[in-house]
Amino acid sequence: MKHSKLILPIIVFSQFCCTSLWFAGNGVINDLIISFNLEASALGHLTSAVQFGFIMGTLIFAILTIADRFSPSKVFLASAIFGALFNLGIIWESHTLFSLLILRFFTGFFLAGIYPVGMKIAADYYKEGLGKSLGFLVGALVIGTAFPHLLKDLTVNISWKSVLITTSILAIMGGLLMSFLVPDGPYRKRSQHTNLNAFFSVFKKQRFRAAAFGYFGHMWELYTFWVFVPILLKSYTILNPQVVFNIPLLSFLIIGLGGIACIISGYIAQKIGAKQTATGALFLSCLCCLISPFVIATEFEFLVLGFLILWGMVVVADSPLLSTLVAKNAPSEIKGTALTIVNCIGFAISIISIQFISFLKSITDTNFIYPLLALGPILGLIALLNRSQKTENNF
Repeated sequence: MKHSKLILPIIVFSQFCCTSLWFAGNGVINDLIISFNLEASALGHLTSAVQFGFIMGTLIFAILTIADRFSPSKVFLASAIFGALFNLGIIWESHTLFSLLILRFFTGFFLAGIYPVGMKIAADYYKEGLGKSLGFLVGALVIGTAFPHLLKDLTVNISWKSVLITTSILAIMGGLLMSFLVPDGPYRKRSQHTNLNAFFSVFKKQRFRAAAFGYFGHMWELYTFWVFVPILLKSYTILNPQVVFNIPLLSFLIIGLGGIACIISGYIAQKIGAKQTATGALFLSCLCCLISPFVIATEFEFLVLGFLILWGMVVVADSPLLSTLVAKNAPSEIKGTALTIVNCIGFAISIISIQFISFLKSITDTNFIYPLLALGPILGLIALLNRSQKTENNF
């Protein structure tokens, strides 16, 4: 079926605008700590609050099959508006850690109507070349996630509140673009009723389980790495006082270049297959976890930066391809719900990982905590390389 060539760019740009809400709090975390007299551990708590909100949001969206029963573009718009308002609420000057956690929780809750729903919209338009399309889409998520770090660098002499105001404006703009310029896709199959069994029944298919478990392993590593990028850079400068890093800018580059990797992996997948490409990226990110303490211990800052950039690329390059495998192996009428369910569980895993590594970081300064992130990729590789599965073109 033919459709406007502008559809994918609009979906991608809207996704970028809206997912900038995700790490808006992280981009100004130092200012929040100073302004509201928070402990340094607030970083892990605020990040986990967003993740927990996202989990609860995806759980409710999945149980009620919202993305399959209602127009995905309208769901996207409503979620963008509410997410932007809760993000903007942080600029109030009398917050406690509890009130900040509540705001970040609800920001995450409404991101459940943005990220997986954006993938659902793309899947409704692109049956062939879905891996490439989701490569652009997840790339937009990654750059949107990194964007607050860049904003912080650009607004170093301006109030931190400008970062939150800008990301909220972008989110509303992205929601409006999606709602008005992207109608329901030609491959959309509307679900007529709430399917309370979808959360469990979708895992009965073996190939779906394999793709989902690969995604879960990937999520153990991904967000924890993103959270700890600025901490890794800061720790390196403390151990090497002669080195001066622009931490916000470098954090943006290390995380943001992963968006380019998603696009590249989408094109590679067209040549050798989504499963093979995802497996290769997951193996490389696993390797990065294992050797990270040794590389970060060197005195050569350019080697360390090059390694972190490489890690930032391979840690997320498999994400759109694993989502592609999930979408292709889910029943059409609950495809949006299936993507939401997998996101829900994946982000629950990411909270455990973030809190686990944060706890270890609070009791030790050693970089040998980071190889523990390899546990996820190892289990993900086992799921993807399970030889009991029959080979199929779409897996």
